[in-house]
Amino acid sequence: MEAREIERCIDSFGTDIYRFCLKLCLDKTDAEDLYQQTFLKALETKWTLDWTQNPKALFFSLAHNLWKSGRRKQARRNRIAPCGNLDDESEMLLPSGESIEENYFEKELAEEVDRIIQTLPEKIRVPLLLFYFSDCSVEQIAKIIKKPPGTVKSRLFKGRSLIKKRLEEAGYER
Repeated sequence: MEAREIERCIDSFGTDIYRFCLKLCLDKTDAEDLYQQTFLKALETKWTLDWTQNPKALFFSLAHNLWKSGRRKQARRNRIAPCGNLDDESEMLLPSGESIEENYFEKELAEEVDRIIQTLPEKIRVPLLLFYFSDCSVEQIAKIIKKPPGTVKSRLFKGRSLIKKRLEEAGYER
């Protein structure tokens, strides 16, 4: 891929890819590294982009694969020499509301949902992140994670059900 094509991709959907990386990594510096690795890997390959075939999904798939590969590498390293991450906080942008109380409850609910999503298994969490935070369609998610659309729909349903169940257990009512 040429540098001009990469630049056009960054301008077109770079923020969506970065947001996806941030939700996958749950750490700003790791997300920035993954974002850079994604576009660097695309630059190193000999691909030609077909703008009619949704190149955005290609970059989501590339970021997801690089993230999975990095997790596997980290798991191997942790088996040899365990280490921990001291900073587990992730940034969260919330819409501002009119009432301070409503704003607080919305923020609390969003943080609880984010915590629940972080605890979900990867196979359920990734489709949820792609669908709700990156606005990908079911078909695009199916291509990214290399599963049939029915499986994606099933995982989205299961993820929503688990989030709802855990929110009810935590005392949140509709």
